[in-house]
Amino acid sequence: MRSNALEIRPVSGSVGAEITGVDLSEPLPVETRDTIRRTLADRGVVFFRDQNLTPDQHIALARQFGAININRFFAHAEGYPEIALVVKEPDQTRNIGGGWHTDHSYDQIPALGSMLYAREVPPSGGDTLFSSMYAAYDTLSDGLKKTLAGLWAVHSSRHVFGKVTEDMKGRYRNPEAATQDAVHPVVITHPESGRKALYVNPGFTLRFDGWTADESRPLLEYLYRHAARPDFCTRFVWRNGSLAFWDNRATWHYAVNDYQGERRLMHRITIDGCALAA
Repeated sequence: MRSNALEIRPVSGSVGAEITGVDLSEPLPVETRDTIRRTLADRGVVFFRDQNLTPDQHIALARQFGAININRFFAHAEGYPEIALVVKEPDQTRNIGGGWHTDHSYDQIPALGSMLYAREVPPSGGDTLFSSMYAAYDTLSDGLKKTLAGLWAVHSSRHVFGKVTEDMKGRYRNPEAATQDAVHPVVITHPESGRKALYVNPGFTLRFDGWTADESRPLLEYLYRHAARPDFCTRFVWRNGSLAFWDNRATWHYAVNDYQGERRLMHRITIDGCALAA
């Protein structure tokens, strides 16, 4: 067993930290849990290496940070509805999450974040990119910040999960349940760090509230290009036993699909959050 002497190392200037000296299979001391949570709120995503988690231990770990959100649309691990399967088989060409997005922004009360645990990774490729929405907001001009401060945006699950295409059968399910629409501030105040963050994303945001899609598109596309700047990002190289815990209120993520012909199996648990405020 590793000792619970935490070491925290930022992995880039804007986003991400690697935490060592903790065994996630054991119940976390309160001070350790709180340190992880503060680091998550500050850095947007935290990474752990060389963990050995059973499904039950993964679930127990997640519950130390909040209630589990059981995913409506993903297939789940057998016997464990709390664990969504993020899988790509060798004969499949499309991956899950292969574009910049923020999980569950289509919910009225979006998820806090997710814990993704690597069970089987390809020999190379299959990395995940993360981008800081703190940095994306902080580097906007004062004039654009003032414009965005009065805007809300419409998010939806319908266009992503409302139709299960042939190449996603067996991985996505329940298209009839894709009825979620939500309106959130374009700029939120993070409920734990108190920092401002940009809260629109290419995956689930449709338009600004009160604007048409055509009117919204130029400004949204500018924000998307801006938020994906390389200096706001980090790239996580997975190994079996790695775990990433990201905060959906402070980051985007993007699963890179560069491992054709190989299998990649991840277990994901999503944790409930709270309502978002400007």
